[in-house]
Amino acid sequence: MTLNSFDNRTISAFTSKLSPAADICVGLTIFSVVVLSVLGNGLVLVICYRRRRKMVGSELLCVNLAVVDFLSCICFYPLSIMSSFHHMWLGENITCVYYGLGCYTFGLCAMFTIAAISIIRYLKTCYSLVYAVWLEGANIQLVCCVIWLVATVWSSFPLFGWGEYVPEPYGLSCTIAWRGYHTSAKDAFYVICSFACFTMVPVLLIVVSQCRILYKLSRFSKSLSARGIRNNLKHTERRLSVMFSCISLGFVIAWAPYAVVSFLFIFHKENQYMAPGGFVFPALFAKSSHIYNPFIYFYFNKTFRRELRCLLLPLWPTLGGNRVSVHTATGHQHPIHIQLQERACVQKRPFGLSRDPTLSKSKGKAVHSSGNPVPGRLVYTCWGSPSKKSSHHLGQ
Repeated sequence: MTLNSFDNRTISAFTSKLSPAADICVGLTIFSVVVLSVLGNGLVLVICYRRRRKMVGSELLCVNLAVVDFLSCICFYPLSIMSSFHHMWLGENITCVYYGLGCYTFGLCAMFTIAAISIIRYLKTCYSLVYAVWLEGANIQLVCCVIWLVATVWSSFPLFGWGEYVPEPYGLSCTIAWRGYHTSAKDAFYVICSFACFTMVPVLLIVVSQCRILYKLSRFSKSLSARGIRNNLKHTERRLSVMFSCISLGFVIAWAPYAVVSFLFIFHKENQYMAPGGFVFPALFAKSSHIYNPFIYFYFNKTFRRELRCLLLPLWPTLGGNRVSVHTATGHQHPIHIQLQERACVQKRPFGLSRDPTLSKSKGKAVHSSGNPVPGRLVYTCWGSPSKKSSHHLGQ
């Protein structure tokens, strides 16, 4: 149906079916999701912009996912929050199409992006030659463009009569008319394709790819252990695999209840086969998928933690901490100079570059000199085992 089809819809379809207290709880829950998502994904985008020249091609997909989550909470969810506090959907048909079209487009983008991450990660792990030839540099940018193009085109079909955007059963959100399966052949085709091709297929690709990756890494680690070979990349590769597995499977788990409820709604002609509250909890749980990705990045990725510390250091200098350096003097007294230095945000030196010889010489002098500690620094001298000479020196 087109936009004109909304003229025949009664106002009751846009009225909340929940109690006023439940409406306020829904609005507060969505508001908390918006705040956490904007802060988390905003930090991810700022950090990615700071290190944009060091990013590899595959990291663009993580940036694309952060953009999707950030814009969803900025552009669409405030409308649902205001509607919750007014106990009805604001704007009726126009805003319903706007909300449904935008949320479905960005939802498809998120699902396709995670599916692309899983597939590319699988190819990099199991078929590194294919990854090196086809999925480096500009090809990842092409993948991002294709994701947005496919999601936008498919979600625009209801504007031209294939499918429809209608209010959710509880009245405070809008989505695809899953019951359009019983309306016409075109609507039935759109609903079935939306669920099968654009929901189940990406989910199966995500699950199968992640399972294959974990299985491949497990076999590789066991083979190296059986041969007695030390695997230096084992820990790093495992952390990356666990990070992407958490992102992928977390998205699937968050959207699974909503997908099940929508699937059941397709084949029921009755308007009320489930209480309105039965639709609220899956919808709110699905929105939580915008929150946890930044926490996964910061927990598993040391680069993100270091960049976040550098970003917040001007605001909270105590985040820098103190660095303790110990200088041992030669001689019979064995004094130990403990030097406290304020930790600053220092960029890591490129791998393979030799250190500055002047720095190494000055550092050597600081280590071997017992009477002249490093100038300009606060130095505390701790003495070793007590002796007559050391006590005499202390008396001086």
